[in-house]
Formats: sequence, C-alpha cells, structure tokens
Amino acid sequence: MRTQITGALSVGLLALALAALPASGQTLAENNARMFQQMQQARGLRDPQMEGIRSIFAGSRFIGQGNPAVTRHPMTPQQLEARLGQDPQSYYRNRAFERICGAPFMAPLYDPATQKPEDATVCADMFEYPNVPGMYPVTWVRAREAAELCWAEGKRIGDAHEWEGASHGALTPPDYFFGMSVQAARAAHNARYQASARYSIGQQWRSGVCATGSHKSASCNGGSFTGCGSNTYPAGSFPECRSPLGVYDLDGNAAEHMNLPLAPDQMASRGSRKLGVTEMKGSWFIWDTVRAHPHWSRWRAPFWHGGPVLSTSSHHNYHLGFRCFKDVK
Repeated sequence: MRTQITGALSVGLLALALAALPASGQTLAENNARMFQQMQQARGLRDPQMEGIRSIFAGSRFIGQGNPAVTRHPMTPQQLEARLGQDPQSYYRNRAFERICGAPFMAPLYDPATQKPEDATVCADMFEYPNVPGMYPVTWVRAREAAELCWAEGKRIGDAHEWEGASHGALTPPDYFFGMSVQAARAAHNARYQASARYSIGQQWRSGVCATGSHKSASCNGGSFTGCGSNTYPAGSFPECRSPLGVYDLDGNAAEHMNLPLAPDQMASRGSRKLGVTEMKGSWFIWDTVRAHPHWSRWRAPFWHGGPVLSTSSHHNYHLGFRCFKDVK
C-alpha cells in the first residue's frame, strides 16, 4: 500500500495539479480560524492553550499556512485521504507513542543501542506545526514565535541535537563545541559526523519519497510574502518519509526552526528559556528540483539569517516552519 501511494505521487502529476489547487479560504485570517478549530479538535488542546496560540498569531501579519493569494498546494487533504484509504489522523495514530508521550501525534526520542521507547525523556511532534496529519504546515513564523507557540502548548522548541537525533534514528548526548564561534563549531560538528551521515529516510537520498516535488510560485521574487506561495503538501502525504524513530516530514515540506545553544544555559532540553541562536533544519518542498545544500540528519547549516532565537526580528519566510518537543517523565 505505502509503495503504491509513493509511486502514485509522481512529480509530473503533482506539477499538473499545482496550478489547479489554490489555497483554501479567502484570507489568511479565515484560513487560520479554520486551522485553529481543526487542530484543537484533532489534538484535544484546551481553551486556554488555544487562547495563547491565537494571541501569538494575532501579533503577526504573516503566520499561517501560506499567503492564500499566491499559495497553490499540490495536494488537498481530501486527495490525501483518498490515497491513504482512510482519515489521515486514524492512519497515523500511534497509541503506544501516546502512552509514552502523553499527547497525540508525538514520537519518543531515545537511543536504540541502549534504550527502549519507554526510556525516552523527550518526545518530538511527528509532523510540522500544527502537528496534525492532513493539515498544511505553518510557515512565515519567526523563531521567537515558534518558541512561544510551543510554550503556549506546554511544549518547547527543540535543541539542534534533538532534531538531528530524531532524523538520524538515535538521540545521543548533546555535542555543541561550546566556546567556539558558531561557524567554527559548525565545521567541527560536521567533520565529526560526516562519516556516519545518513538521511531521515535511509543511507541514500531518494527523490519522490518525501514532500519535495512541488515548485516555487512563478512570481516568487526572492522571498516576498506577496510573491512566494507556501506550496506545501498536507502533513503525512508521504508515508515513507519517516525517520527510524517514527518522525515524519523531517525532509521536505517546510524547513524548520531549531534552537542552537552556544552555552549550556541556553539549552531548551535543560529547561532554559534563555535559548541560543537560530538553526534551520531539514529540506523543503522543492528539494527534488533544487538541491541547494547538504541535508543529512546531523548536518548543521551555515549561519544563514542567523541571530538569537528570541529576537523579535528573527528570520521568517515562505518555506520555513517548525515542530515542537515535549519533556516527559
């Protein structure tokens, strides 16, 4: 079944569909209102949590599932349901994970060499925010807003090593080369892990396995809100785009904000709300057309658009989203 699903989603068919599927709703506010209702119902969020989430969205003119005036999604949620043969939420529900993480659509992170899933002390959202299979990822979100949205739910933004562990298939102790510059630490980290490089989907990259076959808007002129559509797929459109720990869409769809601590007291995984600097993780929705840079699981990017996570002017764009993490036990 899953091989048939992936094979059916050929780049050619998606390219033809892209021009025909405008973003739902008429305005960003209307799309967001619909999204809030759906995510609350799907994940059982409480009214006070939703109040905090709505407040953060209200402070931005951009956050949502893309500018509906220019966004053209290559697949609708209804088409995804037809391909899966059932409701995406039912398809991806994992009750064993729910017992460990205490929330739906989260996956425990651990090191299979020495641990079992039940030993996990942190879980990751299985999908990009709003973390509901069948819904489009949120984009145009600043790193600060991503951190605040996770906090509003009782979760948090992830540290870089946690995202990398989720993708690689083993959450190992953090290794940040504290005391170096961002770029020197990046180079040292990448040199250390290059020999064990792999992708979230395996040792070799395979085009068409993840949500990477979409295209930029013809009007995309370098990254403007008015010109660049967030031409993403519904979360979970590619069941084989799954890491060994059961986290989806780490490659493809939206790239993701993450916290890169520059000192131990900036680690979200140790309870800090001070946080470090921004790290953009993963690939995004045009990756089968434009392979702009390496993206193996533990690869750390150059300090693109870098700055403090909590800066009010941290970077945002049409293909950049996030996912949340949650401490357990």
